[in-house]
Amino acid sequence: MISDTAVISHSEQPTSTVDVATRTIESPVGRLLLRARADALTGLFFQASRAVTDLPSRTAVQFDVLDSAEAQLDEYFRGRRRSFDLPLAPEGTDFQQSVWSLLQEIPFGRTLSYGKLASALGDPNKSRAVGLANGSNPIGIIIPCHRVVGADGSLTGFGGGITVKRWLLLHEGADLRDVDGEGNQFALPF
Repeated sequence: MISDTAVISHSEQPTSTVDVATRTIESPVGRLLLRARADALTGLFFQASRAVTDLPSRTAVQFDVLDSAEAQLDEYFRGRRRSFDLPLAPEGTDFQQSVWSLLQEIPFGRTLSYGKLASALGDPNKSRAVGLANGSNPIGIIIPCHRVVGADGSLTGFGGGITVKRWLLLHEGADLRDVDGEGNQFALPF
């Protein structure tokens, strides 16, 4: 599934560098760009994403986590994997981190509304903030932001586009015939 591999060095001080590796892979939903540090996956971006144009599709150094991510994504797209077991290090605010953590609790093939996520975080009035955090998710698919829908069950914004969001949900077996109701929505256990 590898199409390209790429290390970006960002020097913070003359004696300190942080290495980041990228790899572009083909998938049923188009090209995906994986980004990682040596110890964790830090990004999964869709071809249409602005982040993809800002990062090289090939770096010289590769990390084992990229091999693991590619293999697990291949299993996911082949219908052989329902959850991911990868070290993740998405960069974001504390609020974004809390949203992304909750996203990982939404089961395969189920959906949850922005409002219900906001309620789970303790403030049902923060559904817009939850939407912004969801839209800032740097590790799409693996942190399943595609499983979040509008209050009425409608498919709303998604970094990979609504067509890709629909494809991912259908791939997972979500019942999109009932998108206007609560039938497919998951209830958080708290």
